[in-house]
Amino acid sequence: MEIDSGSTAWMLASTALVLLMTPGLAFFYGGMTRAKSVLNMMMMSWVSIIVVTVAWVLYGHSLAFDAVGDGSGLLHKLIGGLDNIGLTGLVDTATKTDGTGMPNLVFSAFQMTFAIITVALISGALADRAKFGAWVVFAAVWVTVVYFPVAHWVWGSGWLSGLGIEDFAGGTVVHINAGAAALAVVLVLGRRVGWRRDPMRPHNLPLVLLGAGLLWFGWFGFNAGSQLGVDGTTGLAFMNTQVATAVAAGAWILVEKLRDGHSTTLGVASGAVSGLVAITPACGFVDPWAAFLIGALAGAICSYAVSWKYRLGFDDSLDVVGVHLVGGVIGAVALGFVAAYPVADTAQNPGLFYGGPPSQLVVQILGPVAVGGYSFAVSWVLAKVIDKTMGFRIVQDDEVTGVDITTHAETGYDLGTVHASGVSAANGAAVQTGSKKVEA
Repeated sequence: MEIDSGSTAWMLASTALVLLMTPGLAFFYGGMTRAKSVLNMMMMSWVSIIVVTVAWVLYGHSLAFDAVGDGSGLLHKLIGGLDNIGLTGLVDTATKTDGTGMPNLVFSAFQMTFAIITVALISGALADRAKFGAWVVFAAVWVTVVYFPVAHWVWGSGWLSGLGIEDFAGGTVVHINAGAAALAVVLVLGRRVGWRRDPMRPHNLPLVLLGAGLLWFGWFGFNAGSQLGVDGTTGLAFMNTQVATAVAAGAWILVEKLRDGHSTTLGVASGAVSGLVAITPACGFVDPWAAFLIGALAGAICSYAVSWKYRLGFDDSLDVVGVHLVGGVIGAVALGFVAAYPVADTAQNPGLFYGGPPSQLVVQILGPVAVGGYSFAVSWVLAKVIDKTMGFRIVQDDEVTGVDITTHAETGYDLGTVHASGVSAANGAAVQTGSKKVEA
């Protein structure tokens, strides 16, 4: 099949947009931490790009999308094969056989960016207290034993795909997967020093808003790009992404206003992300009215869900569980009710509101339960092994001092040169301030 230059150009752009989301996430998470941890938080996202890229090229694409044997055995339902180690079989100009006219390497690069941001999402729960080296090891192993198999289950002709699960762009594969892993790891790490006693407020809300804006921008590639071409469904996914995100942001700050008496910038940013998360599995399957409903539910429910950590006693630093796990479940389960556009060549069905069978709702519940349970269990074991061997958490003194200076020998802000530029002259005769001399 000849390469479709238009679809390929769109997919190249979408791939770049999705990759941009990870630095955007670094800004979003970095602003939400305390000033003494901002660089470490951002480094955890950046190193996810490095680690996952290497793993994806060496074997990740194969484990997620290759077939085992003839593709009909039980093993193939659980994991992919190893036919394209090092992407050697994708180097030529061959195009996908699904009719998209897109080079195989472009498809692989697009999927790689999804794996990258899924790993980076987990890091937000670990702010202030994780060893950087331990995080690197966790990221490399987790993407191998959790993300690649789950991607195969849902998108690579695995067992959930065979049941007809609907996940257009990663509500289950990305957000539920990452949220469940984040919950498991924080249970192993324990709470930060001073949790519930110290305020631990975001140190830079403009940085949070910048990160949220970059995420919103990149998410159009994430969702609309998942059609793997340019057609009516691409436009539907694009519009639904905008609708759900805006409505969720509005719903979150409305809840804040009614509950707390004021709407916050952190709330509008978090609300937007909750809408992006919830519409991700549904964006290509639902009408815009349903995207509106999903966004409203996500913004309202997630605004309450982020406080559950205080009731349940787990320290999810940046609300990965409350936004990504809960938001992902909202979007995935909603498809059992409001899905309107099944994919013609799969076992997918419309939702109950469009005359679909109850079995689709069952699958939409089964998927999050299976993926969430698998991710949680494996992540807990992995985190526990790392903690017992090399140690996952920094020592208490380093945590109090700040992980930026103790781990990276850097600080995010050189406040000394900003606030202490004046130097007293001998005997107090003059004070040097910048380039001006002021007589004392």
